[in-house]
Order: sequence, then structure tokens, then C-alpha cells
Amino acid sequence: RCVMKILESAENYLERILMLQEKHGAVRSIDIAHALNFTKPSVSIAMKQLRENGYVTVDEGGHIALTQKGHAIAFRTYERHKVITELLVKLGVSPEAAHDDACRIEHDISDESFRCMQEFLNK
Repeated sequence: RCVMKILESAENYLERILMLQEKHGAVRSIDIAHALNFTKPSVSIAMKQLRENGYVTVDEGGHIALTQKGHAIAFRTYERHKVITELLVKLGVSPEAAHDDACRIEHDISDESFRCMQEFLNK
């Protein structure tokens, strides 16, 4: 079985783009920089790499959109984040710590463990 492995930082960028699109519609590099507390040059370099790898498109006005491939990764990462956060909070972890821990766990957890977490929460 071949599993595509994307860098954690790229997953974070794609997830944040999805979150910003849901909240504001149009997304530009400066929005991502503010949301992640990164410099605009760092975000520009990342967007160039994501664009070259087919995860995002950038129009003449600088608006960033997820491609189908990028959206799939962003959605998967965001879904994992939400479920893991919810589970940790239900276990008694503070919302802040649960959010921070979910940010780390979402990238490394196996599909099986994640599926079991979802099933547990849905009981």
C-alpha cells in the first residue's frame, strides 16, 4: 500500500487555508501570515511550493484556492483536529491544551486509531 506523505507544515498551511476560506471566503498570503503568526516572506515561499506541487492555485489578485488534491488533505487534517480536540476535552483536558495537542497528533495518528476515536465519540 502506497501512502502519500506530505510534510506536517504543508498540512498545517492547507488546513489553515481551508479554515480561512470557510470563515472569510477569499484567502491571501497576508491572511495566512496573520493566522499562523508567520512572516509574509515565509508564507510566500510555502505558497510557491504548494502551488508547484498542485495543492493550491493563486490568481492574479493573489487569492489562494485549494485544488481538489489540496482540499482533500486540508479536510482530512481539519477533521482529525476537530475529532481529537473533542475527545481530549471530553477526557477532561482544557480546551487550549486539547487544541494544541490535537495540532500535533493530527499529523501522526493512524487511520485505524482515528476511526476508533470517531466511533467512540459517536456512541
